[in-house]
Amino acid sequence: MQEGLPGAPPRAEAPTSAIVDRERALGWLMLSPALLYIVAFVGVPFVLAILLAFSNATVGNPTSFHFVGFANFARILQQPQFLISLRNSATVTLGTLVVLVVLATITSELLARDFRGKRLVQIVLMLPWAMPVSLAAINWLWLLDSQFSPIDWIFRQLHVLGPGGLFGPSMHFYYLGRTDLALASVIMVYVWRMLPLATIIVLAGRLSIPRERFEQAEIDGAGFMRVLFRITVPALMPVLVVALLFTGLLVIGDMATVDLLTRGGPGDSTQVLPYWAYLTGIQGGDLSAGAAVALFLLPVLLAISIVVLRYAYRSEDA
Repeated sequence: MQEGLPGAPPRAEAPTSAIVDRERALGWLMLSPALLYIVAFVGVPFVLAILLAFSNATVGNPTSFHFVGFANFARILQQPQFLISLRNSATVTLGTLVVLVVLATITSELLARDFRGKRLVQIVLMLPWAMPVSLAAINWLWLLDSQFSPIDWIFRQLHVLGPGGLFGPSMHFYYLGRTDLALASVIMVYVWRMLPLATIIVLAGRLSIPRERFEQAEIDGAGFMRVLFRITVPALMPVLVVALLFTGLLVIGDMATVDLLTRGGPGDSTQVLPYWAYLTGIQGGDLSAGAAVALFLLPVLLAISIVVLRYAYRSEDA
């Protein structure tokens, strides 16, 4: 019996068509891959880390989940490496953010203008973020090498290093072999790697500023610096705060750069909390203490994130 004739049975809709026609069901269907990813690779490890931090589990007996309360946290607080790692983590994060806020503002201001070769500059700017961490670390190991560093060669040509040089007769800086320069080198690598992300976030805010405000300032005869600090920076403040928050969380939670560059040395001068958690929990075999180190900053970072995001929302609504 053909469809449309009197007495013809209604055609059954396909299950897929029924789901597509329902907006709520379609929304959950499209979100399900991201939700599964978050649950599998973020939620499950996070819950496991909490269980390990309050247990006495070790690599030799990882299934031992005897509750020990805050004993692991009290134990790591008594170790001198904890204060060193905490200080280095704070120094690296704050140092990176201070340099980033300046460079990201300058770079976004440059990219907001039209000039010849802008596309090439954008591509070059994105390379550090697109480059794998291991490949970037290998490049920086060569650039900061104690004997064959091309940076040292440039400084020698400028008579900064070597006999009669500004910094003494030494032919090399030994970036990764000195306690002060090693920490500064780690900060420099983080700035180089995080600058593209911070610039993209800040550039989005810079392009959202109405062009009429700059045209009015130009008519009034305002110079570049006055426009920058009276119009651009105040308007970018909510975006800058968000950019610093995201890059700061990425820096303070990263251990790959320190592991590949300095292994926490020389001594413990570049030891940071994530790398010390790895050394304690994985290499040292103390899973519970390693999990406690990894979770130590969670309440502080969560509180900072809430305060920063609320400030950004209020600044945007003002």
